[in-house]
Amino acid sequence: MFTEKNLQQIKNHGLSEAKLVKQLQIFEEGIPFANIVEPASADNGIKVLSEKEQQHFANLFESEKDKLDLLKFVPASGAATRMFKFLHQFLENFNFENDDIAALLQKEENQNLRIFFNAIEKFAFSALVSEKLGKKYSDYDNFEKGKKYYFFVKEMLEETGLNFSNTPKGLVPFHKYGENYVTAFGEQLYEAAFYATTNGVANLHFTVSEGHEKKFKKRFDEVKHIVEKKTGVRFNISYSFQKKETDTIAVTPKNDLFFGENGDLLFRPSGHGALLENLNDVDADIIFIKNIDNVVSENYMEIIAFQKKVLAGKLIFLQTKIFEFIKKLQSENPSDEVLKNASEFISEELKIHNNPVEKETLLNILERPIRVCGVVENTGAPGGGPFLLKDKNGNLSYQIVEMSQIDTNNPQQKALVDKATHFNPVDLVCGVRNYKGEKFNLLDFSDPDAGFISNKSYQGKPIKALELPGLWNGAMANWNTVFVEVPLITFNPVKTVNDLLNEVHQPK
Repeated sequence: MFTEKNLQQIKNHGLSEAKLVKQLQIFEEGIPFANIVEPASADNGIKVLSEKEQQHFANLFESEKDKLDLLKFVPASGAATRMFKFLHQFLENFNFENDDIAALLQKEENQNLRIFFNAIEKFAFSALVSEKLGKKYSDYDNFEKGKKYYFFVKEMLEETGLNFSNTPKGLVPFHKYGENYVTAFGEQLYEAAFYATTNGVANLHFTVSEGHEKKFKKRFDEVKHIVEKKTGVRFNISYSFQKKETDTIAVTPKNDLFFGENGDLLFRPSGHGALLENLNDVDADIIFIKNIDNVVSENYMEIIAFQKKVLAGKLIFLQTKIFEFIKKLQSENPSDEVLKNASEFISEELKIHNNPVEKETLLNILERPIRVCGVVENTGAPGGGPFLLKDKNGNLSYQIVEMSQIDTNNPQQKALVDKATHFNPVDLVCGVRNYKGEKFNLLDFSDPDAGFISNKSYQGKPIKALELPGLWNGAMANWNTVFVEVPLITFNPVKTVNDLLNEVHQPK
């Protein structure tokens, strides 16, 4: 199947022939869709905490945190390109010498452009762009409006200017305080000081693209003194890259090996599920996971931090109970009462039902990594959500399920998706150590059947690509999972540049 040249290429990539044969088999056989039974909802798979309960769990976390190793894990490899999609189209299509900018902005399909240009002064990067343009063109302020807008966008996006198109999303200026701009990376540091800090030290781990690590380190050097002085916290930052050996092979639409012009195999990054390897390489008692672009301005930081403490307190409460049960169940003959109480705890708190009251079965359920997932009310944002899932063995469990895993052409499954009330904002607090304090091997708790196959193109040719089970869905499928409703204000991703005009991104 593989030439000697291919085999050498596979070896150089850190992969094995057996692994690739297995991937080709997946392409051939396909990946079964997830079988959702019902969406999780308030008090039906999702815990809705009262104010008193929230305060209790926040206090519990505060009382325990200085005895624990805490870490904030931030996937941050995404480039900012997609944030500026409509502005790229503007550069391609607008001719400032011939086209009328006012007429262009009146068109319904250019609503995003109209919003952007009408609020141009409100963006944190606005002064940076204008300053650069003022130095390049002495008469910039006298340009006609269309020309001015064109040069502004060009300066902002292209390599000859600020080059935001090729900048990591985490390093684009999001917020501005006085004369200082703050990136999403900077806000993640500041936020960590409020809850991911033990004894005056905050540990953060960012997964970044290999070519961007120097940029993140440079930015940290620039802001380190400011943020440490402001928070009284010392920051310990580490980085990792998506591993080459997690890449997957690309195939033709007929599932044959795809070869490039020089006869090489084509490997592709396998989605955020590959980051399970990175998560498995870090270690802490509690790991907070949050996407790089989900930040707020300082005005809202305490609200966000409080909710993180609530989730972490709930995790500590659950872990304490789980570790107590494990110790009791490991005695030679645990009492019927212990067996019954452990089974009830699993049913009531972990939402896993129909458990035989048997020691080995109970231990098998309890001896797993655990995560408490904040979920928000569904606002129609694209992405996954919490569902009750039936696996191939008929077992029921609550899981985060991505839309790509669901057969929306099946009317019954589509109806369940349409009934969903909550959304996964990637707000996870994880416990990855067992009752002895030893770290679990997280790779043992993934579901290899939860990946998906997507249609892509390479140099104009159609290909099929394989994505590994996503980090917060299939990669954590065999963890114990608890859903807790959190306020919508905790979910503020920046998918398009105009999202930065939302109130939470506009410092008061």
